[in-house]
Amino acid sequence: MNEITPVTDAATNAEPVKAVPTLPDAQTVTAVKHWTDKLFSFRVTRPASMRFRSGEFVMIGLMGDVNPKTGKQKPLLRAYSIASPSWDDELEFYSIKVQDGPLTSKLQHIQVGDEIILRPKPVGTLVHDALIPGKRIWFFATGTGFAPFASLLRDPQTYEDYDEVIITHTCRTAGELTYGAELIENLKQDEMMIELLGEENLNKIRYYPTTTREESPKMGRITDLMRSGEAFTDLGVDPINPDSDRAMVCGNLAFNLEIKDMLEGYGLEEGANSKPAQYVVEKAFLD
Repeated sequence: MNEITPVTDAATNAEPVKAVPTLPDAQTVTAVKHWTDKLFSFRVTRPASMRFRSGEFVMIGLMGDVNPKTGKQKPLLRAYSIASPSWDDELEFYSIKVQDGPLTSKLQHIQVGDEIILRPKPVGTLVHDALIPGKRIWFFATGTGFAPFASLLRDPQTYEDYDEVIITHTCRTAGELTYGAELIENLKQDEMMIELLGEENLNKIRYYPTTTREESPKMGRITDLMRSGEAFTDLGVDPINPDSDRAMVCGNLAFNLEIKDMLEGYGLEEGANSKPAQYVVEKAFLD
């Protein structure tokens, strides 16, 4: 007598397919460029619903190491200024490499196709809304503090609001200036940027790079060059005054505090989103 075997779907008895884990708030890396052994930039996809003002920052990161006691991982996040302008389809970031840094020791090894965590809630003070109208805008940066200005330099509002745009960038070595120097050079040569911003507007840019350790055409800390008057002479402009000048600052903590004191010595008042004034400092940035 034959036993009747019930017919079953082969898929029913198959091993369940395990879902591939994905990062929370994941975005995909689309480009990576290493500028020096200590600096790199990368681009990622942009959340479709994300809106931001040029100059703002977001929290980005990766999953941390597995906790040996709990077996769980926690997101390891840091504040990063968005280096791309608000109209860009992707998001760009500029980062330092710290070999033993909790995040950058891992982040520096990302490749195209990898995922990072991106919390789509931009904030920040380096925005046009935090300044009252003026004639000339100063962007003061050290190291990777150039990032928010990479965004603002590609924003049409910068040139609508000001007759002159001065960007100072102080680094230890000449190689550390390359990211900013190439961006500004490409701005003035890229046909799309010329059409978007206007050639006459791009001619408003005055770039003033300096180094503090390696020999370069202009040596010295920007604060020292301003105190001596050399920076103003080189640029062919009058010293900063509260009637016409506005400023944004993004650098290491010591630099931020020093130039903040200098700007107030020139008579400028610090502004904020809630109370616009004559200069702003990015407090979340760490070089």
